[in-house]
Amino acid sequence: MDQIKIGNFIKQKRIEKNMTQSELAEKLNITDRAVSKWERGLCLPDAGTMPILCDILSISINDLFSGEKVDMKDNEKRLEENLLEMTQLKEQKDKQLLQLEYVIGFGSVFTYMVFIFLASFIKMDRILSIALIISAAIIIVIGVIFSLKIEQLAGYYKCSNCDHKYTPTYKSVFFAPHINRTRYMKCPKCGKKTWNKKILK
Repeated sequence: MDQIKIGNFIKQKRIEKNMTQSELAEKLNITDRAVSKWERGLCLPDAGTMPILCDILSISINDLFSGEKVDMKDNEKRLEENLLEMTQLKEQKDKQLLQLEYVIGFGSVFTYMVFIFLASFIKMDRILSIALIISAAIIIVIGVIFSLKIEQLAGYYKCSNCDHKYTPTYKSVFFAPHINRTRYMKCPKCGKKTWNKKILK
């Protein structure tokens, strides 16, 4: 998916509508910086913004993903190509998110251990020692919260009973027993509790 081409297309359609970046941003209830980033090809509009953006610019989502007006006879073929590219893009971003989860997880555990070691074995003021222990607890809690949020949103869980792929709630991920990224959860389709594996595709 050519983000530069899509950005130029958004800019072209905005200009055709005689709108500034600020005016378009106001209609979408976002900042003009976000519009500027789209038009420079640095990122794409999020899924919630796309339908409203397309409506304002009088284009289809397929046109947006193609970075040009799509001929009706090529519409279905282009739609399939765009869907495939969007799927691949999501897989790539999910993979990066799951790598970030490891960094946050290991980083927070390492920091926690260092702080606890310092508080336990280095001679220091009692207040400083308590402050280190409290800081260590805060760091590990924040690390766990962020890591679980990433794990919940990136990719899908696959039910080992019916092969249904789904995104669970944060609460069910938080409370589920797990071995690495395989969690014992209830499948929303078959209703059975099994070990559900994290998958990207």
